[in-house]
Amino acid sequence: MEDIKKNEIKPWQKKEWCIAPEGNAEFVCKMEDILDVYKRSYDPLRPVVCMDESSKQLLKEVRNPIAAECGRVERYDTEYERNGTCNIFIDVEPLSGKRHTKVTERRTKIDWAEYIKELVDVKYATAEKVVLVMDNLNTHSGSSLYEAFEPEEAKRILDKLEIHHTPKHGSWLNIAEIEFSHLSRQCLDRRIADAGILKREINAWNEQRNKVAAKIDWQFTTDDARIKLKRLYPVIARNGQNQ
Repeated sequence: MEDIKKNEIKPWQKKEWCIAPEGNAEFVCKMEDILDVYKRSYDPLRPVVCMDESSKQLLKEVRNPIAAECGRVERYDTEYERNGTCNIFIDVEPLSGKRHTKVTERRTKIDWAEYIKELVDVKYATAEKVVLVMDNLNTHSGSSLYEAFEPEEAKRILDKLEIHHTPKHGSWLNIAEIEFSHLSRQCLDRRIADAGILKREINAWNEQRNKVAAKIDWQFTTDDARIKLKRLYPVIARNGQNQ
């Protein structure tokens, strides 16, 4: 067997990217829809809210870490014990600079439906409509509300939502996913043993972040997309047919 070249990129060293499809009308249609939403002025009666969710694996230490001391960082043993997973919801209102988080044991349609009910009935109870931006995860659908609640209640909640889905391979358009990257680096970049600790840590991060984080100034526009992402747009021939 030949030796692996020193400069060869190993599979575990590769980075994941959202590679948008070129010449795809469905992608650019949804992208421009989201970009139009981000152009809206602040309206407390129709707040724009971006939501996302992610899982966190819980890991318990099997040996006590060695505490940090002058000139030496804290040290952890490579061995750990798996202790299940939790799901983390996050929603961000870009024009107010506020975000909320919620930790659940599972990631089901029922969990999402209950989270959305809390969003419209508690966090945005005075809003006429919540303009909700999210990805196309299978649970992120109005049908999930009907699986969790009676039809009248499901319809009431759904009527308070104006839903906009990001395109497939276009998760970078979701401001909540960008906020998740801050959460991951600032709070989740270490072993966390159980759900109780995870909730306390995330709640503390959420409170501190809301104190110091400014409004989110999204600047990428449809005009920018049509120039910088021109390759993603279908090429239309003079006879009206796609090339």
